[in-house]
Amino acid sequence: MHVRYSYLSQQFADIGGLLAEIEALVRSGDFTLGEPLTRFEASFAALLGARHAIGVGSGTDALKLPLRALGIGPGDEVITTANTFIATVGAIAEVGATPVFVDCDDTFCMDVSQVEAAITPRTKAIMPVHYTGYMTDMPRLLEIAKGHDLPIVEDACQAILADIGGKPAGTWGIAGGFSLHPLKNLNVWGDGGVIVTNDDAMAAQLRLLRNHGMLNRDEIAVLGYNSRLDTLQAVVGNWLIGHTESIAQARIDNAQYYDDALGAIPGITLPPRTAGMRRVYHLYIVFAEDRDALLAHCLANGIEAKVHYPIPVYRQRALAHLGHREGDFPVADRHTQNIITFPCDQHLSKAEQDHVVATVREFYGARR
Repeated sequence: MHVRYSYLSQQFADIGGLLAEIEALVRSGDFTLGEPLTRFEASFAALLGARHAIGVGSGTDALKLPLRALGIGPGDEVITTANTFIATVGAIAEVGATPVFVDCDDTFCMDVSQVEAAITPRTKAIMPVHYTGYMTDMPRLLEIAKGHDLPIVEDACQAILADIGGKPAGTWGIAGGFSLHPLKNLNVWGDGGVIVTNDDAMAAQLRLLRNHGMLNRDEIAVLGYNSRLDTLQAVVGNWLIGHTESIAQARIDNAQYYDDALGAIPGITLPPRTAGMRRVYHLYIVFAEDRDALLAHCLANGIEAKVHYPIPVYRQRALAHLGHREGDFPVADRHTQNIITFPCDQHLSKAEQDHVVATVREFYGARR
């Protein structure tokens, strides 16, 4: 049996109604900042219970623009986690600031207990990453941030509809950034992002920054960016956003099915499942003994398992100028050696999940 990783051919298998909406958009000529985008932003804000949602060109821009709106730039530092996709660090670098890393814990998110020691006079913001669909310990982080008068910009790109105690990812700080990349839980047909905020002044500044700083056709208030979410992508987003809750729940159900089966296999260790937190499993990751051999076994048996990521972000060559060495963030380093990602999306069948479980069980059974 083949267990694919990308589910896009299934998600967009029946798009007759969507194509009709796109045809209507083409006939309207309303291609930039159009009515479908306004509608999508309103729906996205309502989904998270936020005052404002601002569509932008990518998830990276959804992190960069709030930093720029806060006035963060060269000479400033932004604290983030050593275990994340490069876009988190890229957004910090794009405004000219320096990323300052803290290690993660076994939820794959920032180890909040290390944050206070990383704060310096140059620290201007904290950017937690709700990595894999887990959430950072936001109540504790918020307390630290308030004590040092530091804003929080959440990287919630992988965590739409995750929450702690019912409060969604992206709504804890001054702003939260989400990605609409094709493999995210709410996706479009290319790059796209959304920023949510409950701060009216931040929202107004973000709307300027995403559209060249234009107050109107003739007046430029600030130097901004060309980072509008395309109206075409908003049409796709409108088509899918009503399914976001069911997508999240399907992933949660699939993860529980895996947990029940894989957790009983010697050689597999599940991450901690923190009480009171809703995890939405953009990635389903477990810890595995002899991970590389298990990965090879899965691939040989038709399972498109992956490693997210074999090189932690702080050790990437592009960040060599920061002077970090292997061992600086030992938990992130350990994860590169023993984590494995299995498909967990909403289109996965139980037969496919059973094949994953049987293959893993076979691998460890043969070793004992």
